[in-house]
Amino acid sequence: MIYFIDVILPIPLQKAFTYHITEAEANFLKQGMRVAVPFGKSKIYTALTYKIHNNPPTAYEAKTIHQILDEKPVVTETQIKHWEWVAGYYMCSLGEVMRAAMPNAFILESETIISKNENADVKEAELKDDEFLIYEALLHQSSLKIQDVVSILDKKRVLPVINGLVVKGVLNLQEELYEKYQPKLVRYVKLHDNHKLEGKLQELLELLSRAPKQRDVILALFTMEASSNESIKVSELVERSGASTSIIKTLIDKNILDEYHIQTDRIEFEGEGDADTKKLSEAQQQAYAEIETAFETKSVTLLHGVTSSGKTEIYVELIQKQLALGKQVLYLLPEIALTTQLVQRLQDYFGDKVAVFHSRYSGNERVEVWTNMLNNSEKAQVIIGARSSLLLPFNNLGLIIVDEEHESSYKQFDPAPRYHARDAAVVLANYHKAKTLLGSATPSLESYYNASQGKYGLVELNTRYNDVLMPEIELVDIADKYKRKRMKGHFSDRLIQEMTETLEQGFQIILFQNRRGFSPIIECTTCGTSPQCPNCDVSLTYHQYRDQLRCHYCGYNSAMLKSCQGCGNQTLDTKGFGTEQIEEEVKALFPDHKVARMDLDTTRGKYGFEKIINSFEQREVDILVGTQMVTKGLDFRYVKLVGVMNADNLLNFPDFRAHERSYQLMSQVAGRAGRTEERGKVLIQTYNPHHNILQQVSTNSYKAMFAEQMNDRHNYKYPPIYRLIKITFKHKDYNRVNLAADWYAKSLKQVFKSNVLGPEFPAISRIRNLYNKNILIKIPQNQSIGKTKEAIMKIENSFNAVKDFRPVRVVLNVDNY
Repeated sequence: MIYFIDVILPIPLQKAFTYHITEAEANFLKQGMRVAVPFGKSKIYTALTYKIHNNPPTAYEAKTIHQILDEKPVVTETQIKHWEWVAGYYMCSLGEVMRAAMPNAFILESETIISKNENADVKEAELKDDEFLIYEALLHQSSLKIQDVVSILDKKRVLPVINGLVVKGVLNLQEELYEKYQPKLVRYVKLHDNHKLEGKLQELLELLSRAPKQRDVILALFTMEASSNESIKVSELVERSGASTSIIKTLIDKNILDEYHIQTDRIEFEGEGDADTKKLSEAQQQAYAEIETAFETKSVTLLHGVTSSGKTEIYVELIQKQLALGKQVLYLLPEIALTTQLVQRLQDYFGDKVAVFHSRYSGNERVEVWTNMLNNSEKAQVIIGARSSLLLPFNNLGLIIVDEEHESSYKQFDPAPRYHARDAAVVLANYHKAKTLLGSATPSLESYYNASQGKYGLVELNTRYNDVLMPEIELVDIADKYKRKRMKGHFSDRLIQEMTETLEQGFQIILFQNRRGFSPIIECTTCGTSPQCPNCDVSLTYHQYRDQLRCHYCGYNSAMLKSCQGCGNQTLDTKGFGTEQIEEEVKALFPDHKVARMDLDTTRGKYGFEKIINSFEQREVDILVGTQMVTKGLDFRYVKLVGVMNADNLLNFPDFRAHERSYQLMSQVAGRAGRTEERGKVLIQTYNPHHNILQQVSTNSYKAMFAEQMNDRHNYKYPPIYRLIKITFKHKDYNRVNLAADWYAKSLKQVFKSNVLGPEFPAISRIRNLYNKNILIKIPQNQSIGKTKEAIMKIENSFNAVKDFRPVRVVLNVDNY
């Protein structure tokens, strides 16, 4: 009997690839184990076992696998089912889902090792300059990796040079597989057995009388052993004795101390885990009971609770119930910034049962979370994470909480799979027969529509915790203020007055401006030229703290210009404003108060969020200026005033969701104010105070906004009434993108008629030197989504068969909003 295995490779292939295996391997392998397989001419990949069968592939000769990497599966059956759904629904390959789901350290890749061919007779004079550099390097060391060659030659394209040397017979190439995960070992020490007897101790101390520092280390070790019976870490001993690590090394070399290593997890939590849960208020108790009732008949329930109504406390009660039943809970959050505050709160309740998973964790830390979950360890019963934690290996999932479910951060845009975590969570819960709770103060129209249609349960919580009053919201007309000369920089006299009062009373302030950098446009006042990004069709943003111009699309940067590139005059002026400029103006207006800024530039490091959030919580900072990061679910006790610097650039955005998003952002940022006894105040600066959305925000009328927006969506055929699929074409040649998009659109219009919009260039049509062109397909409610996707895939296959179109990259984005 001949055996074959289908594997999922971590690359975008439409089908699983088949390899040949022996009978013993077929008996040992199970779905979800990793195997190393050869692919292409010389690459070795880590692949996942998918199916074992006896049918040879028809189109190619099956190769044999290299080696089996696991004793038992690292991916569960339910996980693979969920991956299949994600790949099918979001029109991508299983390999892309695998690449997104698995920690990098699990996906070993082969490194090409370059060594000198000892038998070759090399004529150095015939080698080109670059080739000679590599040859010379190999005279000094036995082998090089591709990465080493890149740094030696200081250029990215090194393969042609290496190929040339291989052809000349100077080099040998071989592929090696590297295990990327390194367990973390902690060094411990103890006294060597020879010195443990009583008389020996006295001898030892006399022996060390001439080495006082070594003697201090031994005495510190004694006191530490006496005070606790735990093992002693080298790092703790160094701290306690004030000695250096070299002294401890000397003692180990002299056989006075013994060292040993213990493997530990990289992430240890300090939470006590025994805090009593807060007593739920009457309104919360009622909401909790309603959620339980809704879960009896519906698998998804929407909790619509105003900001600061205490939704987290209700979540804690629900989590406790699931843990008592021995089930796991997944708590999804849109932003890494939110996990910082929440982890602290949940650890106080659940101790080390809490695990955290998001992209700021290193590969090794993610492997540890993954392994703990596979083994259903105590350490991974409550998983808090951003959208990627949805793809983890759950064993016994009882509940998924999607907090701030309206957030656009739940949607993945690049690379594939372009999934929406909220929708994928509902499907994952179904596979585990679990429940899903969506929570938000400003639900997305889709979820609220589903709830109003009876598809989801709906629970409302209309009062804030402890009956704290909703903040008072005031609209400031800055057109009028500019006319009356009552503006200082970007601050109206009204905002300055309120800020002064708030600071005098000892409270804190949040200022929201949805643009980072100092100013989005630099313009010459003489000729009107403004510096543009060479790779994208956008003007460069000025960042003052580095005195440079940056592109927020491709990362290009250059030093700030001293004179105009067009006319040469030194008449450059900034237009518009970002968080940096606001921060500077606040410092000038309130020089005696501490100001901090929270945006992508200040939170780059792993602990960037924590540092800023902690210093604000501990009232070391009086005024926090930030982008939409500050609007989301953060809970600060002493914020009394929130200022929105300019509401208009949110409202006038060219997107069908602009008004819904503006309402959500402003309501959320307003919700950060006055979360204790003192009533909060929100000032929204705008040129158009009579705008419907702003009026609805100021009166907190979500239902009026929902009714008005749904009316528009009905009229213009947008979600949740119609579904959308967006197709983007990318290529560096303008004409080729045009031709390809026109051909595709024509084919689509034959099938879908007037429900195809475009092709159209977006507002920013060139990014990273690639021209983009979009087509939008609208799918009515009565049209089968599956059939629609089949039709698109047929057109996609015909498109790829045309030689001229093959270099054009096509991105399919299902539910692109």
